[in-house]
Amino acid sequence: MGRITARRPVVRIRGPHETSRPDTLVVEEPLEIRVNGSALAVTMRTPGHDVELAHGFLLTEGVIGGRADISAARYCDGVDDAGQNTYNVLDVTLAPGVAPPEPGVERNFYTTSSCGVCGKGSLDAVRLKTRHSPAADQTEVKASVLTTMPDTLRASQKAFDSTGGLHAAALFDADGTMLVSREDVGRHNAVDKVIGWATGDSRVPLVGTVLMVSGRASFELAQKAVMAGIPILAAVSAPSSLAVDLAEESGLTVVGFLRGEDMNLYSHTHRITR
Repeated sequence: MGRITARRPVVRIRGPHETSRPDTLVVEEPLEIRVNGSALAVTMRTPGHDVELAHGFLLTEGVIGGRADISAARYCDGVDDAGQNTYNVLDVTLAPGVAPPEPGVERNFYTTSSCGVCGKGSLDAVRLKTRHSPAADQTEVKASVLTTMPDTLRASQKAFDSTGGLHAAALFDADGTMLVSREDVGRHNAVDKVIGWATGDSRVPLVGTVLMVSGRASFELAQKAVMAGIPILAAVSAPSSLAVDLAEESGLTVVGFLRGEDMNLYSHTHRITR
């Protein structure tokens, strides 16, 4: 798995028994995202699919609207003590004519692996900012199809099997076919990676899809779904109140506690047929 995992010593206690052994941990490293050579954000992520992560981040932040807005992406600058590239600095060059981020929007803070991009504006700001609103998407998904998605996503979590320390996200079509899945130490990064994959494949807006996440449905994840034109967000755990508020405002269907044959429908429930 390369730099996705690392080995570290651990003392394991199981009742009266104690052993020392190496353990496999998920790697967490910073990624600095630059646009046209200027630093925009730093996020703590699991290395891998970094270009997808950057593309998804830029799309869900409203910097780009799709693949045509990107000219190139390349690693640069970051080196370790031995002079080797750390692959922790990625510069995205926008296509000619695409406006760069507005002055002053540079993020001089870290995006932690747990909370996503903090300090969002109002719900209306997100709703008005998206170029791909899901409100008019007439997609319907059978409840019986939704119930298959958590197990399909879990079966794709290869790094989780060895570490137990990653979140996962996947895109499905309305028939339950998984289009792509990604893992990351940050749940918002996993979502950015799948949206970035779709951006690179010129699939945005993601009409007729379901975004399935392995944890809770936070405001940041709902915001990313809305920005990418995804009509349905499903999670194995709970949504937050702000995520549901944004979903109601933006035409997003939110499904929570999707486990076995059970689920809670929180917004725009007409898309889930029973």
